[in-house]
Amino acid sequence: MSHVYRNYDQAELDRQYTARTGAPDWEECVARMSAESARVRRELTTLFDVAYGPTAAEKLDIFPAARTPAPVLVFIHGGYWRMLSKDDVSLYAETFVSAGVHFVAVNYALAPGASIDEIVHQNRTALAWVWHHAAEFGGDRDRIFVAGRSAGGHLVGMMLASGWRAQFGLPDDLIKGGCAVSGLFDLEPVRLSYVNEWARLDADSARHNSPMLHLPEVGCPLILAYGERETDEFKRQSEIYAEAWKSKGWICSLIELSGHHHFSSMESMNDSDDPVTSRLLANILSA
Repeated sequence: MSHVYRNYDQAELDRQYTARTGAPDWEECVARMSAESARVRRELTTLFDVAYGPTAAEKLDIFPAARTPAPVLVFIHGGYWRMLSKDDVSLYAETFVSAGVHFVAVNYALAPGASIDEIVHQNRTALAWVWHHAAEFGGDRDRIFVAGRSAGGHLVGMMLASGWRAQFGLPDDLIKGGCAVSGLFDLEPVRLSYVNEWARLDADSARHNSPMLHLPEVGCPLILAYGERETDEFKRQSEIYAEAWKSKGWICSLIELSGHHHFSSMESMNDSDDPVTSRLLANILSA
């Protein structure tokens, strides 16, 4: 057997990085998430499709809290960089807005039409826009938090990463707390798997888009989580990032979501009693 990465041959590495592994009902989970998001967009006051950049994909939705100035949660959708949009994560706004937190859902261009470099840059541009314009929608730019799932979890890591804030005129402590569920933090095994059919990473782009290799100069409380039924590699990705974060002396919570696979945890995040959501809310409201 020829090992491609660690002790995995190509077939097993591909299985490890298939998010649908162990998730026979993944389509139903995504459909319910989208339906709930559509309901929330109908029912909550929303500033739709606010442009943060020059392209059609560079839009965000703002769900304002009733009281201002309020902390801001910037949420980055998943979909393995090639699927879904901001419209699919509106369901989370309900819980955070009711708790007094502005919720901002970010859209971005998708792979393979956009490279991972471009996707990262767009999300950084969106985060910079939020900091520079927070006062216009009643947000407190000194209390900005970021969260995301799956590819969105990777992008949270890249928002936390070092080396980019100065070009946008942002402070080093821009982000006051982060949350990444089922994220990817070392892209080398991703590059070697079938996912590279659309991610189109080379060795260099995998390195400079791996949050593990670009820890920030200033840390913040970080929540990492994965489903109990996810693959070993998806779990390991969060475990190694948690270890790296803690090695800098920063606060990091690592949560295994009992009974959940990669997709079933999506809906639970709009529940204020969910272990990830409750901890994230506590971090935001205590800031």
